[in-house]
Amino acid sequence: MAPHNVRWGIMGETTLPATGGIASTFVRDLLRDPSIRGTADVSHTVVAVASSSHQSRAEKFISDTGIPTPCAAYGSYEELVADGNVDVVYVATPHSHHFQNVMQVLEAGKHVLCEKSFTVNAAQAKILCETAQKKNLFLMEAVWTRYFPLSIQVRELIQKGAIGEVLRVVADNSFGDDVEEKWGTEHRMVNKDLAGGCLLDLGIYSLTWVFQTLYHTLPRAQRKPPSAISAHMALYHLTGADEATTILLSFPTSTPSNLPHPGQSQAVAMTHLRLSTDPDERNSARPAIRIQGTKGEIQVDGPAFRPQRYRLIPKKGEGEIKEVDFPFPGDAMGMFWEADEVARCLRDGKLESDTLPWEESIVIMEVMDEVRRQGGLTYPEKIESTVYPTQL
Repeated sequence: MAPHNVRWGIMGETTLPATGGIASTFVRDLLRDPSIRGTADVSHTVVAVASSSHQSRAEKFISDTGIPTPCAAYGSYEELVADGNVDVVYVATPHSHHFQNVMQVLEAGKHVLCEKSFTVNAAQAKILCETAQKKNLFLMEAVWTRYFPLSIQVRELIQKGAIGEVLRVVADNSFGDDVEEKWGTEHRMVNKDLAGGCLLDLGIYSLTWVFQTLYHTLPRAQRKPPSAISAHMALYHLTGADEATTILLSFPTSTPSNLPHPGQSQAVAMTHLRLSTDPDERNSARPAIRIQGTKGEIQVDGPAFRPQRYRLIPKKGEGEIKEVDFPFPGDAMGMFWEADEVARCLRDGKLESDTLPWEESIVIMEVMDEVRRQGGLTYPEKIESTVYPTQL
């Protein structure tokens, strides 16, 4: 049987010279031979690319990434969503634009894979999911880390009780940069008009590890959002976006047995623009994530968004330390695994992914809403808006 082929349209970042760095990485991975990752049941074709303002930028993107012809180049998103050859649109615009862009795609009757963070706030995320449900369309937040074989194996180890009842997770995803020199005030990482700051861009990965280990490893009926959230945030003096955020979360459940414990489970999720999880970029500071259970712990080496190694460390006297490497096939980044998930969901008629269901994306957005509330981080009204269409 021939693999199920999905035809992609690429909606790129409006603020970059070309259609965007993350979109380029995604497309280059899509174009790789699926056999290098052992995939034979689905395949991908890129049939259209759109810049928000210039067709020439879309054409340059197609040329730079080596997309085979025919591939349409558009100078507006309206043209992209109207293209009858497109099955699903990959939205790789800034966070500030996700709600408006995804609504535009859904209103045109297309399926969507939207980059993280899903939206600016939970209210927007809920409307997107309600719209997809109403229109019978697939929608998924593109948290690529969840679909890595390493992540899948770590979740399975937890579910099998390999480290006992998991009671604490510490996760960090931080980049040590000279913020003033590298980004100034206009860069999307610090620009509040683009929902800038480390929480939505980097902290989402710290929260991803918290949720995929303490929340997602339980059966859906037993998953419960955090019962307490305490956040500390430092704001960048030039723009007011967050440059450092630390979150302490308590969950009313533990995993995998959901047994009663006096402290339930706790997590610390950290992110920082001025400090680095891995200062010398050689993984000397390992690990970035510690998942601690009653019978041992799992340590995942950084970076949190693209880890390639973990260690299973049993309690003393209960076994040997096991170190497991997960190198990425070829020189790929690993974005094809989330694309494969989209293709399989479309093939099977699903509206959401079991690996990151709508409900979970919304709960994580609700956590980030509360973190921003406690930290005093607000964004301009137009990008917090739930009114569609709103001109940005």
